[in-house]
Order: sequence, then structure tokens, then C-alpha cells
Amino acid sequence: MFNPARLKLARQRLGLTLTKLAAVSEVSLRSLTNYENGKQLPPSDETLRKLANALSVPPVFFERETVEAVPVEAVSFRKLSKTTATRRDAVLASASLAVEFFATIASKFRLPESDIPTLDKLSPESAAELLRRRWNLGDRPISNMVHLLESKGVRVAAIRHEYSDIDAFCFYRDATPYVFLNTSRSGERQRFDAAHELGHLVLHSELEMDPSTSKERETEANEFAAAFLMPQSAVLSQSMNGASLDRILAARSYWRVSAMALTHRLRELHLLNNWQYRTACVTLSDQGYRSSEPGGMVPETSQLLRKVMFGTASKITIRDATDDLDLDLDDVRGFVRNLVPTVS
Repeated sequence: MFNPARLKLARQRLGLTLTKLAAVSEVSLRSLTNYENGKQLPPSDETLRKLANALSVPPVFFERETVEAVPVEAVSFRKLSKTTATRRDAVLASASLAVEFFATIASKFRLPESDIPTLDKLSPESAAELLRRRWNLGDRPISNMVHLLESKGVRVAAIRHEYSDIDAFCFYRDATPYVFLNTSRSGERQRFDAAHELGHLVLHSELEMDPSTSKERETEANEFAAAFLMPQSAVLSQSMNGASLDRILAARSYWRVSAMALTHRLRELHLLNNWQYRTACVTLSDQGYRSSEPGGMVPETSQLLRKVMFGTASKITIRDATDDLDLDLDDVRGFVRNLVPTVS
């Protein structure tokens, strides 16, 4: 009944190397290597208990079916070159388990089906405009990006907060789109990240995430996010030509974006010249707007997860999901952290 793939998954999700697991579990490195490769008889009950304790899972976790790994080439990682392979694998292992978490939810609730079109033949600006028309959004500010994505069939989850160097990422699994957000960021940053990942889903869904084209893809996703959150026609109608700092700060609250993102969009639309743009960026940076968003918005939360976990109908608690998936409470809390209250 022992499944070697489950041992590797449990280890990777915690960012442990085989050497580190050997040290904390007191199981030899050679045995661990052979267990993961299926080259040795299954571990004894005593060894399984050691591994389960070291990896914070019940022993039965190692008997579950293999979960399909999320391949690196299918994921829209930003700054991948700055992320170690161990941390990258940890995030992807957690994402694989999050897919199982949503499968548990889908077995008990009817979830929205995907309505994410492929617009890879269009420019980012055109794709953003077309998608707004398709979803009947007009040119008004989007009230809640997380709710919008969820209503269009995207499963939104959180990245474990210890991986603060990873902003967000997305992928498709069985035609269902998934977006993972770093929910420790500011509300404005999370909204832009959500729109950025939507850009990947719309523009790059049919492409492998080849590292050699990463910079180009990231630029396109940023352009899409800016155009989707701050549509050109509406921004141009707001008399923002040569906008003052006070005007920028007022408008960023209206569009629910960061002051820096709006400033960049104004230059992109030729409403600020290079000197005005640099001056605004320096001033905003001096006032703390580069690293945070003073007086910013409250981060968005999940409507879907709130309904299935706290609704009046039959619900799934964190404890229920933990038991269903044979995981640790902290794993499931991590999937939903800051998206809903994380009581069990």
C-alpha cells in the first residue's frame, strides 16, 4: 500500500532535501532514496511513523493514490531564476495538494465552470479590452478581482507565506485554471497579481512556459493587467494629463491599484512625459509607495471559499478537508490563508 510518490510529495511540500529529512526523521539517506525510487521494500510501521512525524502527515497519507505533479514548464513563475529549485518544488508540491483540496470541494458543491478564452493572437491591450467586453465589465473599475476570477471558473488559493519571494503563479489542470496568490502582499499588489495571472491564462494558455521566453511573457502579462484594471478609454477620459501627485493618489483609490502601477499606466498612455514620470516615481518612493501602499485598500477575500466553508448549506471546514486529504491542519490553512478566516 505504500506509495513512493506520496513520500516525495510530502517531503517536497516542506522544502526538505533528502539529506534534511534523513536528519530529522532518523531514517538513513540511502533508505529514503530507495523508498522514493521504489527500489526497496516498503518501510516498516516504525519507519512510517518516523516519516509521518517528520513530515507532519498521518501514516495513511503514504497510502493515497499518486497525485499528478504540477510540471515546472506549465507554470507562470515570475523571477524563476531567483527562486531555488527546492523552494520552487515546495510551492508546486503544495499546489498539487491544493488541486486535491479543490477536488474535494467539487465533489460536494457545484463550482463555476471555466470561462477563460484563449486570446493568444491579440496584443495584451486588445486582449484586455476584448475580455472586458466579453464579460460585460464596461470600462468601470473591477470591484473585486478574486470574486471575478472565481465566477469565471478560476480556483484561487494562497501561496504558503514562507515563500515570500514568489509573487503568484497559475496553471491549467484538466482544463480548470488555478491561480495562486501571495496573500501577504498589499491589497493593491494582490489585485495586480491576480490580473497578471489572468493575462497568462488568456495569452499563454497554449504555450509551455519556456524559461527563454519568460521575460517576454512577463512583460505581456503586466501589460494585460494594467489594461484590464485601468482601461485606456476610461483613464483617458479622466483628465489625467500631467497629473499631480494628489490626483494620482485619488485616482489609484478609484481604480483600486497601487500608486506606482497607475503612474506607470499614465506614462504608457502618454499622459505623463518621462520627466513627469520619473519625478512622480521618486516622490512616491520617498513616501513609501514603492515597498507598500500607505492608506491602501483592504485585501480581497474569496467568495467561493467563504460559501463552501462557512455557508448555511452543507459545508467543508478546514478540519473536514484535513481529514479528507490526510494532511496537516497547517497545509489546508495555507491553501486559504487570508482568503477566508482560518479557524478549523
